[in-house]
Amino acid sequence: MALISRFSRLFRADLNAVLDKIEEPVVLLKQAVREMEEEVAADERNFKILQHELTQIPHLEQEVEASLKSLQDEIQLCLNDDNESLARSVIKRKLENQLRLKRLQQKTKDIKREVAVIDERVSSNKTRLAGMQQKLEILEEESSNELAGQRSYDIDVPISNDDIEVALLKEKQARSTS
Repeated sequence: MALISRFSRLFRADLNAVLDKIEEPVVLLKQAVREMEEEVAADERNFKILQHELTQIPHLEQEVEASLKSLQDEIQLCLNDDNESLARSVIKRKLENQLRLKRLQQKTKDIKREVAVIDERVSSNKTRLAGMQQKLEILEEESSNELAGQRSYDIDVPISNDDIEVALLKEKQARSTS
């Protein structure tokens, strides 16, 4: 049983080594870098959109608060005139605006939380991206060095018969002097 498990481990190790050679780590790392860059860009776009929304919400809150003040004056006017049905209608609008104001305040809190999460994620992803880009540069440099090394060994150097004769004469001369 132990022999079979050893053979299976050996086979898996060899298979993994073959797959690693086939997959070309430089190509895979380039793809991972592209995907990470796209992810960082998307997060940065979302960050800018949320920041824009955060600048718009205070204006909306001011409008709602101004509307609430106006509605409060209208309610006073209706009650002074003993027009309760009209006062109910205005009170309904006031309650709707109060609810709208609470929702805007909650949305501000939610967006701030989301902005913090995205900011953290962008920072983390930029750090990881920088590391991946460094690894890619190293791998590309190593692969170009390997290719350069392979090229130097693959070059056929033509040796003429005259070169052989000259080398033979040098060898004979070296033997005769020693």
